[in-house]
Amino acid sequence: MTSQPRDSAALLAQLDPEALARLGQRVDLPALLAAASRLSDRQLGQLARAMKGGGAPKALPEPDGDFYGQLDDLTPEQQEVRLAVRGFMQEHVAPIMNAYWSRDEFPRHLIPELRKLNLPRRIWNEDGTRRPGATMTEGMITLEACRVDVSTAVFFGVHAGLAFASIALGGSAEQKAEWLPKMLDLEAIGAFGLTEPEGGSQVSQGMRTTCRQDGDGWVLSGEKYWIGNSPFSDFTVVWARDEDTQEVRGFIVRAGTPGYHVRKIEGKVALRIVENGHITLTECRVPDSDRLQETRGWRTTAEVLRLTRAGVAWQGVGCAFGAYELALGYAQRREQFGKPIGNFQLIQNHLVHMLGNVTSMLSLVLRLSRMADAGQMRDEHASLAKVVTAARCRETVALARETFGGNGILLDNGVIKHFADTEAIYSYEGTNEINTLVVGRAITGFSAFV
Repeated sequence: MTSQPRDSAALLAQLDPEALARLGQRVDLPALLAAASRLSDRQLGQLARAMKGGGAPKALPEPDGDFYGQLDDLTPEQQEVRLAVRGFMQEHVAPIMNAYWSRDEFPRHLIPELRKLNLPRRIWNEDGTRRPGATMTEGMITLEACRVDVSTAVFFGVHAGLAFASIALGGSAEQKAEWLPKMLDLEAIGAFGLTEPEGGSQVSQGMRTTCRQDGDGWVLSGEKYWIGNSPFSDFTVVWARDEDTQEVRGFIVRAGTPGYHVRKIEGKVALRIVENGHITLTECRVPDSDRLQETRGWRTTAEVLRLTRAGVAWQGVGCAFGAYELALGYAQRREQFGKPIGNFQLIQNHLVHMLGNVTSMLSLVLRLSRMADAGQMRDEHASLAKVVTAARCRETVALARETFGGNGILLDNGVIKHFADTEAIYSYEGTNEINTLVVGRAITGFSAFV
């Protein structure tokens, strides 16, 4: 305390009398000093920090989930795709997604805008072969879409992944020529009908939808459930079990076909913007020309699923990216107890835990995509990525919502939509339990499936 007079004298010696006089013309200095004398030490400290550097706000780091710069190694084309999707999502999807979430409806009017990005042609050729680096490019599309809205990525993945791959891998040359160019240009939207009301994980062994040959056509009977895009798609690839041979066959069922009915599933909490359908096939007659001519039983179906499973792992990464970046931005601007909550140790612990998850998840799917593009990915590789990313995404979005406190449940703050969508990611394209058993079988040599 004995140094205080000397410190005060030194501070007074630094004052510029002319500047002080100019300030006195604009501010009641005696009143200002009197007010300052009544401030607490904490308030004086806040005032001193605000005045330091002329009162200019401190420049804070921009929220960015790519802490290690892993995306810097992408090719120029992949970077171009990533930035194009990011721009589309920010300009067209972000401003309207909450309204469409509330309406439980997909913004179909955005399909022409999405068409301008030419994204399917960045992945596929017109003959149904994949372009070099297609899985990585597809990952960039999914990452940037899910950063804002997972439902948009699901729409694209169903159309340009599951439905397109079904025709590319199981269709004849004539079928590819008829459908693939229109699908590449988003002029014909596809859906993929595999899951059934009583069969998700077990559908490969207990498919109840049947087909039987009748003259020059086939008759399909049964139900399909959770079929994304089907309420408005131009066609749905329907998988059915042949009553005579018990072999699984695929069919292109066009919208409006007699006996084909779609009821939109309502009341979802996750992926509300995706329009899922409950399809009923009642003696639905399909010409043999719309049977996927090159399908080789369940093997073709499994190839389609294997090809697209890496994309679901990318969904978990993108969703976690978005939640982490929202939480970090909120922690930088939300003030409690006189300062941004990002100053508090427990909030920083949440953020670092989230960032660790995001960083490790990104590393995993980047490696998986490179393996897929090199033809090295097996089922167990895709399953492990799906298990890990879905679980870490679930943890990350929970921490992000917690960082927002009570504001985290407001749709306008964004994080609750990621929180809800994660539950769908965790359960579809093979539940985490089923994918765990796929990996377990590969590493032990024992099958624990029932």
